[in-house]
This record gives sequence, C-alpha cells and structure tokens, in this order.
Amino acid sequence: MRRPFRAPVPLKEGPRINREIRGVPQVQLIDDEGKNLGVISFFDALSMAEEAGLDLVEIAPQSEPPVCKILDFGRFKYQSQKKAAETRKNQKVVEIKEIKLRPNIDDHDYDVKMRQSRSFFEEGDKVKITLRFRGREMAHQDLGYQLLERVRHDLGDMAKVESEPRFEGKQMIMILTPR
Repeated sequence: MRRPFRAPVPLKEGPRINREIRGVPQVQLIDDEGKNLGVISFFDALSMAEEAGLDLVEIAPQSEPPVCKILDFGRFKYQSQKKAAETRKNQKVVEIKEIKLRPNIDDHDYDVKMRQSRSFFEEGDKVKITLRFRGREMAHQDLGYQLLERVRHDLGDMAKVESEPRFEGKQMIMILTPR
C-alpha cells in the first residue's frame, strides 16, 4: 500500500509555537514568570503551557536543546512589532543635499551657500557641491578647483571630503560628509 503524498510543511515567519515545534524530545524551559525550569521533555512542557492557558514558544531554536518559553504568543508578537516600529522610527536616513555654485560667485552669495550647507551638516546630511561651468568658463577650470578648495577649508571644522573634486561633463562635483 502506498503512503499518500504529504506536502512539506511551509516555513513560516517568526518563532514556532506549540505543536509546530517538531523533532525535539527535550527542551530548555522558561516559565511565564521568567524562571528557568531546566531541561524537560517537550510533551511535559507543552502540557504545562496548556494548563496555564498560554503558548509554548521556541525562543532559541539553534541551541541544544532548544530554549522554549511559556507565554501569550499574541502579546509577544504585538510587543515585537511595536519594538520594530520604534527602531524604524528612530532611524535617520542620510540624505544627499546639493549646493550649486558658479566659478565667479559673489562673496555674499558664497556666504549664504556656506550657511545653508552648515545647516545640512547639523542635520546629519551629506552635501554634494556642484560647480557648473558655462561657455568660456571651461577654459578656467583652475578657478573651479580654487573655489572648491575654499569650500573645503571653510567647512573643514564640520565636514570631511568623501569624494574629491572631479569633472562630470560641464560640472565639477565634490561630496562632503559631516564629521
């Protein structure tokens, strides 16, 4: 007589609970109050969890024997989702802000751009300095290098150069990161 075909158990996200824990004769058990009860048989641990009206949750499946805890799985899942949302909320995404300059920029305009880039560094963002050349300005690329060196010097206390000045088409680009 042939055995009926049985599909493999689909792998699910998160820890295994109750009867999903298979192939382990013994488990390291922690009760609902956080007290370590030692190594006991899986079925005894499962019956203890059912008596308490809670779930048996596999906390550390890779250890030998696996560590299981008696707890309310719905509440555990809710708290872990809440904790993950909190860590996502506290993450700062580093953005690259762009400051556009011209080789013959006026002193006041230059000062305004430097104040703006300082505020970007205080927020923790990177700044991409783009120096655009037009027409005959391309013949005076050395003025562009001098201006970018001035930027590097003026912002040296707050930022360091991540990418040295380089040409891309008709513009020179330098990227600075906050210290």
